[in-house]
Amino acid sequence: MRERVGVYPGTFDPITNGHQDIIDRAALIVDRLIVAVAANAGKAPLFAHEERIALVREDVAAMKISSGAKIECMGFDMLLIEFVKRCGANLIVRGLRAVSDFEYEFQMAAMNARLDTNIETVFLMASEGSQFISSRFVKEISQLGGDVSSFVSPRVVARLKQRQ
Repeated sequence: MRERVGVYPGTFDPITNGHQDIIDRAALIVDRLIVAVAANAGKAPLFAHEERIALVREDVAAMKISSGAKIECMGFDMLLIEFVKRCGANLIVRGLRAVSDFEYEFQMAAMNARLDTNIETVFLMASEGSQFISSRFVKEISQLGGDVSSFVSPRVVARLKQRQ
């Protein structure tokens, strides 16, 4: 039987508990999950690409994954569909927090399907406790001196404090 390989792409600026929730649940449906950190300079990220990769690796290493799936973290700076193919994956995992996410994600999934019909996109709904968490809000709250410890790992809290 062929190994099921999924790619969970994102900017992860920074990685949140919501991202970790999707990683944990995606690991239940694949044998190997690649958490793919996009360079995405167009979004003017707070953390440099290498910093985001390191934060994701640290948080993933600290997670207790019960499924037995192998989880890797890699950076990428190319068309997602090309990255997915290079990884030998056939599944893209996307998290949905609210209805507002769906329209954008639906369009992206349709474009990716046109680029390669052999790669499927799977949507995982955010768990109730993380539906409202977004990296953008975490950064804003942190920059204004608010407590983000219930939204991100202690490692991310420390890195955000270094940025203030």
